[in-house]
Amino acid sequence: MSGTPETSLPSTLHQALAALLGPSGLLTDTTDTAAFCTDWRALYQGRCAAVLRPASTEECAKAVALCHAHGVPMVPQGGNTSMVGGATPDDSGRAVVISTTRMNRVHAIDHADLTMTVDAGVTLKAAQDAAAAEGLFLPLSISSEGSADIGGILATNAGGNNTVRYGNARELALGLEAVLPDGNVLNLMRRLRKDNTGYALRQLLIGAEGTLGIITQAVIQLQPAPRARETALCAVASAAGALDLFAAFRKQDPAAVVAFEFMSGTSMGLVNRFIDGAALPLSEPAPAYALVELSSPRAGDGLRSLMEDVLGEALESGLVSDAVLAESETQRNALWMLREEHAEAQKRAGASVKNDVSVPLAAIPTLITEATAACEALIPGIRVAPFGHIGDGNIHFNLVQPEQMDAAAFSARDHDIMDTVAEIVRHLGGSFSAEHGVGQLKTYMMPSWRGGAELESMRRIKNALDPDGLMNPGKIFPAA
Repeated sequence: MSGTPETSLPSTLHQALAALLGPSGLLTDTTDTAAFCTDWRALYQGRCAAVLRPASTEECAKAVALCHAHGVPMVPQGGNTSMVGGATPDDSGRAVVISTTRMNRVHAIDHADLTMTVDAGVTLKAAQDAAAAEGLFLPLSISSEGSADIGGILATNAGGNNTVRYGNARELALGLEAVLPDGNVLNLMRRLRKDNTGYALRQLLIGAEGTLGIITQAVIQLQPAPRARETALCAVASAAGALDLFAAFRKQDPAAVVAFEFMSGTSMGLVNRFIDGAALPLSEPAPAYALVELSSPRAGDGLRSLMEDVLGEALESGLVSDAVLAESETQRNALWMLREEHAEAQKRAGASVKNDVSVPLAAIPTLITEATAACEALIPGIRVAPFGHIGDGNIHFNLVQPEQMDAAAFSARDHDIMDTVAEIVRHLGGSFSAEHGVGQLKTYMMPSWRGGAELESMRRIKNALDPDGLMNPGKIFPAA
């Protein structure tokens, strides 16, 4: 059944966009636009005047220029996997969503430079596969890589599992192209490792969550494909034990450690309960777990011996109570599935409040201990389910509703819960947004966390590039 067309676009703008983008590039029927107006967690439900789906930078630039001329707000959207409502329009119905999903070409892979040039709408998985087909490796890895795209990943400066070795998206982007809020194209598509000519403008756009422009293309750094890899799941007593195990691996060979992930016993229990095919390959459940991966571009690099030596000492000392090493790629994938399905398992378990926080590595055990106690005191029966990238200090300190509590009542306490966790994070010298962004979920925190000259400098940059406030309004910056 067809939905009801509810476009609030001025007729002249509607006609111009229809002529520019064609029937597949301009969606106005609510049946077609509905999926673009809510986030992955279904926390935010907005409305839009239309969804624009340009197929090229040129189309995107012309569409943005038309919207700018008519004073129409624009919400850039990639794979729509945001955890903080960063790609969701408000409920006014005035904004258009500009989706980059049709801009999905891999343009070039350069073996000498070890780079790939891609459109913003290329999914991370497609980019990984394109690199692998050339015998190369794109090291960025996140759980939503099948749907998250390069533009959105750069706009939020995603980190993911391999940050401990390769850094965040920011470190992997050499060049960038973006459409600015007035429709001008900023071409920074340089493949240079060294370029100190003025301001690093691409770094302003990376992590800006689409508030300064729409990323349309990027040059991404690649690596030689790993020829040796070892993966192990380890049972530990606590986050402190996981951190000690990480230190033991770094002491032996810091360059070998690609990923080091932490999972609480509660969070792992939800994965085993709600995810089909998930099976804990250890003798019994543990209070916490560490997933460690080593890799090398050299075959026969002694990684198995390194893994066995470190884990042997850890088992002997009691630091690790049990461990399993992947003996095949199938087993490796099964171990990684236990880590990657935490967000989905928590979603199926009920309402959840997500805290994407980071603290100095040494403070991680204190964070988990103190925040757990504080949240359990705030809401008795709350399920504390932290997990994440302990190797770089980024913990997803997530809280799931008590079994018998109403989901809506729990969600209504989200600010109380986030503020409780954030105050502990602040005391430990951390950040309330490590890799998910601010979006619209946590804009209220910005004045107290990034106030004074820092927030004012951000506003000046925003006003300089988007004086009319049309590009992704209501994100990052709190309402005036």
